Amino acid sequence: MKIDNQELVALFGEQLASWEQAGNNYKALENVIVKELVVEGFPFKVQFNPARIVSSSAKVDAKSITERKCFLCSENRPAVQKGLDYVYKGDFQNPYTVLVNPFPIFPRHLTIPMLAHTDQLIGGRMGAMLSLANQLDGYTLFYNGPKCGASAPDHFHFQAGNKGFLTIEEHLHKMEKEVLFTNEIATVSSVKGVFRGLVAIESSEAEEAERLFGLLFSRLPVKEGEKEPMVNILCWYENGVYVILLYVRDKHRPSHYFAEGDANILLSPASVDLGGVLITPLEKDFHKMDETLIAEILDEICVSEGENLDIIDKIKTVLR
Repeated sequence: MKIDNQELVALFGEQLASWEQAGNNYKALENVIVKELVVEGFPFKVQFNPARIVSSSAKVDAKSITERKCFLCSENRPAVQKGLDYVYKGDFQNPYTVLVNPFPIFPRHLTIPMLAHTDQLIGGRMGAMLSLANQLDGYTLFYNGPKCGASAPDHFHFQAGNKGFLTIEEHLHKMEKEVLFTNEIATVSSVKGVFRGLVAIESSEAEEAERLFGLLFSRLPVKEGEKEPMVNILCWYENGVYVILLYVRDKHRPSHYFAEGDANILLSPASVDLGGVLITPLEKDFHKMDETLIAEILDEICVSEGENLDIIDKIKTVLR
């Protein structure tokens, strides 16, 4: 079942008109404050966005998750929230719903949960992500791992936002890369620079992009007690090419998040932040954010240089 982009435009119009909370939050985006900073040659935008306090401060420990109602399950969503059905490759047993995100970062921000209450695990679902990237004209898809920024780690979902919003979309071609594998329809590269553990897959065919992702993902380290590697994923389709950016992480939240007093910074990095747009829901943190702090936070949450080299070696071996 394909997505009708005209129906999606109509959905946004209807939801922003009928849903006061969503309408107010999208209107507030017009007044968010943004500043630009450059770290190791990479351009970041820092956004002061008070509405995102809900996501940034979300309690995602096991006890908190079990004690709250899942806000992505259809029976718990606001009655005013409507969506569009999406079924991947005729799998009507596992449909998705395309929803307007009421706490936006992007001028057009979607949340795309599965109907079933299923853990946030990407294994076996990259095909659906690539298909959505192809069908959602003008959108970039993203996935936050259960301990990599997902505020609903117990319910599988993608998100999507306007193409061109994330600085990495335009800057990717300027970044130094080491080609790890290439054939006539695809290339896999290690992307150098401020994001240690960033791997890019580019392919003219979705099936090949999915195959390569599966091979890479199977060789990534999984921490004790976890069900999948710690990753964030960006994915888009442009000019006949699928792009997957796979960020391998070491840590969920930086020490600044848990610090007390003036040292505290309420920044819980996820795909959007790693795409070059840092979201600060508190004004004090927006003003505090500078090049040094960004570098420190990324250094904490990304894999070490040694781990990155080990990942690169494993990728070379599996793709040889």
